[in-house]
Amino acid sequence: MLNNKNILLGVCGSIAAYKSALLIRLLVKAGANVKVILTADASNFITPLTLATLSKNPVYTQYFEEETGVWSNHVELGLWADYMVIAPASANTLGKMANGLCDNLLTAAYLSAKCMVLFAPAMDLDMWKHESTQDNVARLQSFGNVMIAPGSGELASGLHGEGRMAEPEEIIAFLENHIKKDLPLLEKKVLVTAGPTYEAIDPVRFIGNHSSGKMGFAIAEELYNLGAEVTLISGPSALTTPTGVTRIDVVSAKEMLDACLASFSSSEITVMSAAVADYTPIDVAQQKIKKKEDQFSIELKKTTDILATLGQQKTDAQLLVGFALETTDEENYAKEKLKKKNLDLIVLNSLNDKGAGFKTETNKITIFNKALDKTIFETKSKMAVAKDIANEILKLLNRS
Repeated sequence: MLNNKNILLGVCGSIAAYKSALLIRLLVKAGANVKVILTADASNFITPLTLATLSKNPVYTQYFEEETGVWSNHVELGLWADYMVIAPASANTLGKMANGLCDNLLTAAYLSAKCMVLFAPAMDLDMWKHESTQDNVARLQSFGNVMIAPGSGELASGLHGEGRMAEPEEIIAFLENHIKKDLPLLEKKVLVTAGPTYEAIDPVRFIGNHSSGKMGFAIAEELYNLGAEVTLISGPSALTTPTGVTRIDVVSAKEMLDACLASFSSSEITVMSAAVADYTPIDVAQQKIKKKEDQFSIELKKTTDILATLGQQKTDAQLLVGFALETTDEENYAKEKLKKKNLDLIVLNSLNDKGAGFKTETNKITIFNKALDKTIFETKSKMAVAKDIANEILKLLNRS
């Protein structure tokens, strides 16, 4: 849920500031981009160097650097963030936020933020229970800010009670759950195929293609980021599995068929982007074939058409998306495939388009729906193309 999200973390003056180090580590591990604003009081508890090392970004502590005059643009920071998290949030900072005071970089960035703001209070029991603090919290919540409630336990003063900042793991879980609530594909089961298949000739050689799997992996990542439970069936690929995605590795077309059949009936959305072999050797040699003759022939047979098989099984409650990679008469072949295989969408790639095809970082696609409405997209990165495909899927879901 946090992959590629921009998180602006505000750290205030509290003994709980030591927990911000672990919080940053967990955010980065989840794939988030993290920038930190550290108040002057917070730097008494934890150093900018520690947080900069963990976040892999410079830590902001003041409006400008006195020696160089370099300005820390609070407006830019506020606009950069997808989410602003203030943890620990001290009583002092909560009071400033609630009343529009901005005498430091953190509160100025807060007033500039256009994103959701979450705050995790941390203070002693009496400070937390004080009416002014409770009024400030209520006021902040009335603005639409979200509180991550403090827990109970032993406090720095020696008292025991409410006021402990939520643990970093709890903050991560809270943030992820809050993000999930508004995701359009929440709890939808999705199946994505990616990569090539390898059809064995002997224990050493195979028939394959140039697919890297990049497009399918990008689609799986994007659909997961929209809240889906994603199963990715991949042919041989060195790509890293996207965070949160369940990966099933296969080699041959037969293995991909079996894996798809096992998952398809429970999948509400299926995107078949794998480059599956159309033919496979009839006989596979058990030992390496030695080089003898000047000419060598391999007899091939058709593989089972996985997309057509799934199209036959598809119910009205399921969405099926196919791909067509063509070199001639591209649009007619794509539209014929759309109808013949009972697809809801087909994504057309043409090897005649610059920036499209295998092993590139970009792609250029045209999408047809069942009504044969055509949408042409410009050449984009494969992650951007994945977003376009996901948006077309969402349009279909919204119509149903």
